[in-house]
Amino acid sequence: MLEPVPGPRGGLALRCGRALLSPWARLALLVLLLAAGAGSMVLYEPHRMLASGWPPQVSGGVAVVVFAVAYGVCSAAFVPRPLMSMAAGALFGSAAGLTAAVAGTVIGAGISFVLVRVLGQDALRPLLRGRWLKAADGLLSRHGFRSMLALRLFPGIPFAAANYCGALSQMRYAPFLLATGIGVVPNTAAYVIAGSTAASPTSPVFLAATGFIVLSGLVGVFVAWRKRHRLRGAARPR
Repeated sequence: MLEPVPGPRGGLALRCGRALLSPWARLALLVLLLAAGAGSMVLYEPHRMLASGWPPQVSGGVAVVVFAVAYGVCSAAFVPRPLMSMAAGALFGSAAGLTAAVAGTVIGAGISFVLVRVLGQDALRPLLRGRWLKAADGLLSRHGFRSMLALRLFPGIPFAAANYCGALSQMRYAPFLLATGIGVVPNTAAYVIAGSTAASPTSPVFLAATGFIVLSGLVGVFVAWRKRHRLRGAARPR
């Protein structure tokens, strides 16, 4: 007997499946997800809900865990981390607030890293043609932990930008999360302490926390300006 010849439906379905799984289709899905996250931040202002609309029936350690998860999801959706860190301090105090904020930061960074690595890396990596982009990619790929730790310690570098740079490079997941968890502690602690002492804006602790925020920002800008020649040197063709 003659074997049936596959009809056009199978070929069409296969082509459609390949198109949906193509790098550019996944990139389009990533853009849609990021746009939805940014739009939800504008419409619903979840950072206000975290600070003023916290359910009273959730308390103790459960509240810290729930807040950390909500913090991570909101930070991946572009809610400003300083606002949420101050909210953590106001709600839980310095110690528990710092724990929730750092855990939430790691969760949000992990969400962003996975989304960009799975949906955007294949389409975007071929576009890294500029010398500065290639140099930054090389530093993150070869010295992932050290480079990401430096990015996290400098408060002038946007949180989302560092996430995307790490995800587009060849650095591994574990060093990315570890460097994030360590690097965000100093600046996050300052915001948490400022939030926990915001009721006393003239107290020495509040003034010290706000002073550290300003000083660390200035130091980060200065160090980045002084170290810019290193990136330029790495970007020069050899």
